[in-house]
Amino acid sequence: MYKICGAICTVALLAACGAPKPRETPAGGATEGARIQSPAGAGAYRIDSAQSELRLLVHRAGPLARLGHNHVIVNHAVGGWVKFAGNASGAAFSLSVPVADFVVDDARMRGEEGADFSDEVPEDAKSGTRRNMLGPALLDADHFPTITLASVAVTQAPGTWTATLDVRVAGHRSTLIVPFTLETSAGRVSASGTAVLRQSAMGLTPFSVMLGALQVQDELSVKFKLVAVTG
Repeated sequence: MYKICGAICTVALLAACGAPKPRETPAGGATEGARIQSPAGAGAYRIDSAQSELRLLVHRAGPLARLGHNHVIVNHAVGGWVKFAGNASGAAFSLSVPVADFVVDDARMRGEEGADFSDEVPEDAKSGTRRNMLGPALLDADHFPTITLASVAVTQAPGTWTATLDVRVAGHRSTLIVPFTLETSAGRVSASGTAVLRQSAMGLTPFSVMLGALQVQDELSVKFKLVAVTG
């Protein structure tokens, strides 16, 4: 039952806007992250993977939820670029998330997330979760090894920033609206936030067995910190 519970996860950021498009045909395993050329010159930054993190909190559901686990799934291999000259006008970014780099239920990270993640997850449950997550029914890593997020627009209001994103995950394309907090310093830009997204809004079907008696919630809690530096 541990493996059954852990069979899902998807990636992207925050609240969805509009219905996802149908699944695309795999492009020979090529990553989509190269579709937007990195900028150069003033205001150009690169994502520092060592300082960046995408963290997903996945919750069990259904009458038999007690047979499964909640999961913490983290990626520290986020890449990409940022174009930022001090204001929203002309700001842009492109992110790539290699799905093979997701880490499932690291004990330290589970400990950071409180009581909902306090139970110990057996190794076979961790490996089963990751295997099913990357399989053809969900992220289909063999055909779609990279999730990409590219800005369509960036806006600024007092106390917050918002980005409209074009997101491509497992052959599905959707639009997300992402609020975030921005911090800047010499040679460094950092965006962070916490929000909720729905798997179904990105074209993915939450895992469910036994007529829904054991399932994964459609909603995922997402925490992210993205650090971009010059040079």
